[in-house]
Amino acid sequence: MAEAIPEQLTTADGRPLKAALQAAQARAKRRALLLVLPLLLFVLLTFLVPIAYMLKRSFEHDGFASAAPALVEWFRANPGFDPANPPEEAYAALVKDLARMQTEKTTGMAGTRINYSVPGTISLFKKGAREAATLTPPYKEALIAVDADWAKPALWRGMESASHVYTTEFYKVASDMKLTDDGWSRAPERDRIYLYLFGKTFLISAIITVLCLLLAFPVAHLLATLPMAKSSLLMILVLLPFWTSLLVRTTSWIVLLQEQGVVNSLLVGSGLIDTDGRLQMMYNMTGTIVAMTHVLLPFMILPLYSVMRVIPPSYARAARSLGATSWTTFRRIYLPQTLPGIAAGSLLVFILAVGYYITPALVGGADGQLISNLISFHMSKSNWSLAAAIAAMLLASILLLYWLYDRLIGIDRLKFG
Repeated sequence: MAEAIPEQLTTADGRPLKAALQAAQARAKRRALLLVLPLLLFVLLTFLVPIAYMLKRSFEHDGFASAAPALVEWFRANPGFDPANPPEEAYAALVKDLARMQTEKTTGMAGTRINYSVPGTISLFKKGAREAATLTPPYKEALIAVDADWAKPALWRGMESASHVYTTEFYKVASDMKLTDDGWSRAPERDRIYLYLFGKTFLISAIITVLCLLLAFPVAHLLATLPMAKSSLLMILVLLPFWTSLLVRTTSWIVLLQEQGVVNSLLVGSGLIDTDGRLQMMYNMTGTIVAMTHVLLPFMILPLYSVMRVIPPSYARAARSLGATSWTTFRRIYLPQTLPGIAAGSLLVFILAVGYYITPALVGGADGQLISNLISFHMSKSNWSLAAAIAAMLLASILLLYWLYDRLIGIDRLKFG
């Protein structure tokens, strides 16, 4: 705007009008920046910084590198060594570090780090550290005499990988890869748990999304077509779960669905099932799906309602007056106009379901656990790097979902209210 003003125009006090407008615009921008600055700082400190730290931890772990400096130095000087037959110098450096670990009490930390890629090595490190001070050259034969596992190529591959503070090893483990004597390879079928849980989480989230859509569509349509007084009353009932603790709602489903719960007792009392045939609806996948569908249902109703309430009823009346049946009117007139709300609600419910933790933890049992529960397990077991790697893979999947939505539908068409 200021660029289009002629240079000769001036203000009442003689200043150039163009310069005055530019100065006013600059002051307005500074004020706007100061107003949003607290929000930007809040987002930076509570969202971006934790995500950046999580991504850093998914690549970083110095548990072995800091405890075995001599062996780390040898690995740096000999990058092409043969893991199947390490030389005497490598074993000498290892024995020196094991003795140091015993003195500084870092054996458990170093052994735990190697155990992430080569299971069963914690006890091996503790045993070797106890004997390290008594070993004499040649160290290779002496250490192998303590335990033959010290000669395993997989162990040396694992120590060489762990000698780097930054590594992609945790992403390999989270992708169901296993370190063997020949290097990283696909884990046996019985040991593949991470990708299975990823697939299970996305499948269950998709099922919950479909169930929420089927339940929410008629409710949202009813809210959009009822008179305002009745619609407002029903909207309060839809929003009521937001005013109730998630923990309370989840434990309520435990009361309802457990073997001696309300639902089973009503079925037994009505004679539909006998006492020995009570349904197993809790601490399995059924309980997870039912409880999460109830919890996430409002997140589907609200986007649908926001779209449906602006659809003119005259469109449907015009279609029926031209001979269209109710089904044709719904399929060709009404449904296409609700697609932005369907897409927005489905995206919102699916993403929330993928990352849900409390509900599966309380009602899922062993069969109803999702990937978020595995992340929590690894964090509680102090393997934060593996937990961060799994979380980063989950974050990448969500970002990919956002990208696909933007390419297919468009983020600008999201309708939340």
